[in-house]
Amino acid sequence: MGIYIFITVLIVVACILQVLIVLVQNSKGGGLAANFTSTGQTMGVRKTADFLEKSTWTLAAAILILCVVATATIPRGSETQQSRISTQINNAVDPNAIPTLPTAVPPASTTTTPPAGDEDQPQN
Repeated sequence: MGIYIFITVLIVVACILQVLIVLVQNSKGGGLAANFTSTGQTMGVRKTADFLEKSTWTLAAAILILCVVATATIPRGSETQQSRISTQINNAVDPNAIPTLPTAVPPASTTTTPPAGDEDQPQN
C-alpha cells in the first residue's frame, strides 16, 4: 500500500512539473527562451528551447512509466472476490416463481370419508 501511494505522489509531482514546463514554452519560439536574447548568456535561446523540449519529453516518459508501475502495484485484497454482477446473478429470484407467503397452511388429511347417513341410496 505504501509503495502505491509513493508512486502516485511521484506521478502528481511529474504532472505538475509537466504543466509548468509546457506553460513556460511558447508555441512560436518565444516563451522563456525569448528573455535570453543577449549574446553573453551561458544558455542561449536555442539551448533553452532544447532544454525545455528535452525536459518535456523526459517528464512525459516518466509519467508513462510511473503509471505502468502504479498499475502493477495496485493493492489487492487477499481473498478472491466475485464481481457484484455475478453475485446478483447467483442471488436472483425468478420473477415467474410463485411467491411463498408466510401463512399457516392446515395439514391435509390423507383419507376423506363422507359422514355416515349422507349417502344417496336409491329408494324403491
